[in-house]
Amino acid sequence: MCRTKNNVKKNIDIFWHKGKVTYEDRCKNLDQIGLVVWFTGLSGAGKSTIAAEVEKELIRLNKAVYVLDGDNIRHGLCSDLGFSKKDRNENVRRIAETAALFKDAGLIVLVACISPIGKMRDFARQRIGADNFREVYVKADIKVCIERDPKGLYKKVKGGQIKDFTGITSEYETPEKPDLIIDTTITTIKESTLMVIDMIMKEVDLVCR
Repeated sequence: MCRTKNNVKKNIDIFWHKGKVTYEDRCKNLDQIGLVVWFTGLSGAGKSTIAAEVEKELIRLNKAVYVLDGDNIRHGLCSDLGFSKKDRNENVRRIAETAALFKDAGLIVLVACISPIGKMRDFARQRIGADNFREVYVKADIKVCIERDPKGLYKKVKGGQIKDFTGITSEYETPEKPDLIIDTTITTIKESTLMVIDMIMKEVDLVCR
């Protein structure tokens, strides 16, 4: 065993198996590039709602796309994780690794995840590759998110049922230079969807990269 620069244990006896199909082959087969669109923002801001609408529209446009929703991931791949800072970072790391594989398959990946820590979003960009990564900040004031409370989570926080919650008791680090900002307090779901679709379609029809 040895450790990488990120202090992660790595087994030196495990080797990457290189197949006979390249990333370029997959892109040519799908007629698109692999792209990861990472939606970040507070709970209730609209990440999952927008991602679902974007996926539906891309399917209509005959694009190969899949949503990796933060809540859904916690039902399986990350079901062993809690909500400590360490576990939150590991949650984002696993999602980034999964998204990187999907991107290598030539898919458009829509990640809807709070991902509150800036360095972990930077990790995702680096792991996936900056040319194939777009960060979308779904912006909404905490007061608006509390009023919406689609999952009843803020109510549970107020009632003391949830102790560690982003935006209330746990910090959310606002993206410094996102590729797209969508303020859902003034933008409709339809308008938000079109903004993302416009950004994606300028990318996916380009030569594979």
